Amino acid sequence: MLSFASSPQSTLGAEWELAIVDAEDFSLASRAPEILEALKAEGTDHLQGKIVGEMLTNTVEIVSGVQTDVAGITADLSESLDYLRSILAPRGLDVLSAGTHPFSPWWEQEVTPAYRYEELVNRTQWWGRQMLIFGVHTHVGIANRDHVMPIVRALMAYVPHLEAVSASSPYWAGHDTHYASNRAMLFQQLPTAGLPFQLKNWDEYEDYIGDMLHTGVVDSINEIRWDIRPAPGWGTVEIRVCDGIPTMAELAAVTAFVQCLVHDMSQRLDRGEELNFMPDWFHRENKWRSARYGMDTIIIENAACDERLVTDVIADEVERLAPIAEELGCSAELESMLSFARVGASYQRQKKVFEETGRMEDVAGLLVEEMRAGKPAGW
Repeated sequence: MLSFASSPQSTLGAEWELAIVDAEDFSLASRAPEILEALKAEGTDHLQGKIVGEMLTNTVEIVSGVQTDVAGITADLSESLDYLRSILAPRGLDVLSAGTHPFSPWWEQEVTPAYRYEELVNRTQWWGRQMLIFGVHTHVGIANRDHVMPIVRALMAYVPHLEAVSASSPYWAGHDTHYASNRAMLFQQLPTAGLPFQLKNWDEYEDYIGDMLHTGVVDSINEIRWDIRPAPGWGTVEIRVCDGIPTMAELAAVTAFVQCLVHDMSQRLDRGEELNFMPDWFHRENKWRSARYGMDTIIIENAACDERLVTDVIADEVERLAPIAEELGCSAELESMLSFARVGASYQRQKKVFEETGRMEDVAGLLVEEMRAGKPAGW
């Protein structure tokens, strides 16, 4: 039996993958091992486990502790980010966050020497070697294990919303992919990544995990890399849809949206209500559309085949969830989900800079500047 460490309802955690770059030309710098050693030498006990390595040596991840609200998440991540910068700056380094780096080539990047990463590349070969991607993972606590799989299924309808606003990977090794999120297309090439299966309850999930372990498809449940998945050890649902998010303000907006959605679904299940589900083929189409068209996506809203512009749907959801946001203390952050339509998602801001200058270095420079500012211009 697979145990689920239930958490206080709607508590939060976040993981933010950051690219280490040269502070002058903004190219990727494979110096995570050096940075992590320097952090260890500093001996800051309260930050232990909050700044960690990832699959590639050009990447660090900052990990929050368990928080009750969005403000706690931003304060937690900001402390780690500020400290990380104090280690990077004397070494001529900085960080940015986007689904992909605009111009550094994947074939020049180094894999962190660890068995699980080496085995991933060994098994997946061409696609595994190309995982030069960055994302944001949001955890929301679930008090009742029986709510987990219905919530995972219902959240699939919100993949295009989250993908559209977080889309930040239009460029790949210096080329325009003409996708808002090329990361979404790349990541789903791994055999256990992409949209989850629509499993109805925890028993079906346990059966699935048992089959995957028995047949050797995975060695641990962490190798199930779905866009939305249970995290049994943490007692959460983990949302992994989003591209790397360039600024703290945008991350706060997305975190608030996710927390409100999950809290609302949990309350509805507590009241004995049924959550809405759609056929798999609609979810697959919605994911592709939002990866391709971003903020201009026309999404399929429901099983009745109704379609609308994703920004209109987001606006309606923000209004619907307003009472939930007030209860959770994140009204301002949820309201800022509307700012994506006003200032543009990251992929749109990147493309505007490239159209103006024709230089990928300026695109990466924009991402560095935005992260330093904490919000996009005009937010």
